[in-house]
Amino acid sequence: MNSLAQVRDLVRPDLGAVDAVIRASMKSSVDLVDQIAEHIISGGGKRMRPLIVLLAARACGYRGSGHIDAAAFIEFIHTATLLHDDVVDGSSRRRGRATANAVFGNQASVLVGDFVYSRAFQMMAAIGSQRVMEIMSEATNVIAEGEVLQLMNAGDPDTTQQRYLEVVYRKTAKLFEAGAEVAAVIASASPSQQRALGDYGRHLGTAYQLIDDVLDYRSNPEELGKNLGDDLAEGKPTLPLIQALKRAPDANVRAVIRGAIENGGLEHLEVIVAAIESTGALEYTRALAQDEADKALTALHALPESPHKQGLAALARFAVERSS
Repeated sequence: MNSLAQVRDLVRPDLGAVDAVIRASMKSSVDLVDQIAEHIISGGGKRMRPLIVLLAARACGYRGSGHIDAAAFIEFIHTATLLHDDVVDGSSRRRGRATANAVFGNQASVLVGDFVYSRAFQMMAAIGSQRVMEIMSEATNVIAEGEVLQLMNAGDPDTTQQRYLEVVYRKTAKLFEAGAEVAAVIASASPSQQRALGDYGRHLGTAYQLIDDVLDYRSNPEELGKNLGDDLAEGKPTLPLIQALKRAPDANVRAVIRGAIENGGLEHLEVIVAAIESTGALEYTRALAQDEADKALTALHALPESPHKQGLAALARFAVERSS
């Protein structure tokens, strides 16, 4: 498979059903909830997490419809975290358009984020699987801890690679892991296949976030939907910055990077981007992402051959090859 569109074609009817469930489940008798929900839904997005759920369930031979609701509630959890993230980060743009908090205010965004979270758990409960509830309750708790860890790392130039990767696992990879594992549970896959798909999701999610952090310093803002250097502006020490700070031979440049992390802001963006590029920090981060993608591919060996398994493999490749 040579494109993401071809992967989506494998589950095109399922994706349409997920979108329908998302729209129906976002409905509320409270007008402001409806307005913000419509703003979120119309914003689009790659729907990467629901796609993983759908492909994983089908790769396990599932022929029912429970994976549709699972894909929707995974997307709801993701959406809720974005609503809260944008408030915490003070973000005004996402996916090339105004964030909900920029349009409706912080208070409304936080409260509707809570609504989306609770709606997700209503949908989980309706599936009637104790194991699904266990996986998702753990995942949401881990994600919340990740938000706090990221807050602790922000502004700290002494953040280590290990601390950074812990945030990546909790904030991003954990939901990928949970989605893939939930799909296997719904499909009544063997315990070894459930574990393998959880591993696949964890490694894929890590690779995906690593590339996101590369693209923050090497991307077209219109393509990625965020501004170049957004992480730096918020004082977030992502891996390219951590590596540039570690490798830069010039003490003055290191001092500039430390100051930028401590204080946020983009006053010295050109100097910092030049340091990131000259020290090989982006190549280092890409190599780590490739290693994670390779581990995701290895985890798929537990599944029988099928077009859907090949779709999962293609996602692992696209995660590191993408430019947006």
